[in-house]
Amino acid sequence: MGEGRISGYLSVALGTLSVLAVLCFLFPDVLTTPSLRASYDLPLLRRLLAGGMIFSAAFGLLTFILGRQRRLGALGILLTLVATYLGGSSVPVGPRYDTPGFIGLDWFILDLLASAATYTALEKIVPHRRDQPILRPDFWHDGRYFIFNHLAIGIFLFVSVKLVPSLFSWSVNTDLQSWFRSLPGVMQFLAILVTADLMEYAIHRAMHEVPALWRFHAVHHSVERMDWVAGSRLHFLEPLVTRMAVMLPAFVLGASDTPLLCYIVWAGFQAGLVHSNFGLNFGPLKYLIATPQFHHWHHASDREAIDTNYAAHLPVLDRLFGTYHMPLDRWPKHYGVVGDPLPKGMLRQFFYPFQRKDPTPPPV
Repeated sequence: MGEGRISGYLSVALGTLSVLAVLCFLFPDVLTTPSLRASYDLPLLRRLLAGGMIFSAAFGLLTFILGRQRRLGALGILLTLVATYLGGSSVPVGPRYDTPGFIGLDWFILDLLASAATYTALEKIVPHRRDQPILRPDFWHDGRYFIFNHLAIGIFLFVSVKLVPSLFSWSVNTDLQSWFRSLPGVMQFLAILVTADLMEYAIHRAMHEVPALWRFHAVHHSVERMDWVAGSRLHFLEPLVTRMAVMLPAFVLGASDTPLLCYIVWAGFQAGLVHSNFGLNFGPLKYLIATPQFHHWHHASDREAIDTNYAAHLPVLDRLFGTYHMPLDRWPKHYGVVGDPLPKGMLRQFFYPFQRKDPTPPPV
């Protein structure tokens, strides 16, 4: 506290998001997500944008008052001025282009704000590793993965929502889907959760046990310090496959929109939670849902934890299939891949699975 780093980074972050938000207003068809665009409350979004710009400038000025990190403060104020020049909170909504694709810039902004606020608070209130700073080593490396994978939401949605129906239309049974839609929403949600996690478990386990697939999944396991942003370190091709497979049962069952949306929100929240540096003892809940302690053991390079805890949501699946491991009195000591470390950098890690030398698979 008092060094100006926190206010400087907040100023830059809010200034950057303000510029991106103004661009979303100017080019809605290109930069925003269609399914979200239709439900936006424009007056509320404009007030949020105005608040972000005000706080960006205020935090920037605070860095000058503290007398440190003035470059960060100046950059944050400059970004706020750019957002103001482009129209600020009163910017008109741009023309419609009816483009076939889109960049999910709005989803990136909203998810970043919600995730950073929620998980950072949890990690500071009840941390697992108290000595781990927010801006820990490799934070910006994983942050770039967060940005890339969230901006690619258009591609992921196309694969999971458009490609699945076209490839698996032969599996549709109208009687089954009518019966499933007649179920209460809670029952549909639970059915989606269980079937999706069964698919997740099978794919996840295959990625560990099939060497050709492990090459790609090793990128995710190269994380050596766990927090909420570490979960975004994924080889681009991995979520393309897993999201399509996980959504397949919901398509076959003909799930209603609301239960399906609830599952997507829950899956996104839990993905950030289980990777986070959150040390809460969940009590009996830890046997029902995947928790940070459960998933941290999956990422551990400790020999006792190799090839365990594949479930994304329900630890009972690992109990059923004999891959459950979660000592209640301790957490893992070390994280990362066993053997030679992966190269640094997104591009190097993207091409790493295609190199002749295989990443060292986890020992059985």
